[in-house]
Amino acid sequence: KLLKEKEELALAAALESVKQDAVAAINVENFTGAMNALAELRKPVDAFFEKVTVNADDAKLRLNRLRLLSEIRAATQTVADFSKIAG
Repeated sequence: KLLKEKEELALAAALESVKQDAVAAINVENFTGAMNALAELRKPVDAFFEKVTVNADDAKLRLNRLRLLSEIRAATQTVADFSKIAG
């Protein structure tokens, strides 16, 4: 992966950890634990959006950043389909 900024690196690392923790919690039907694992993404996601330009001029960099964001969606979908929540 093409990760340049420290916030990208931190988010990628947090995603790997959170995905493993969420899946482990789901496997033992610990849904609260899975949600708590996902909540750990809050700070790295906030930092990412504060410091990183997703739509970078460099097409490869932009694509990689969009892929990183899609991994957040994939991580949340291991716990629940949040698109089903109204409001």
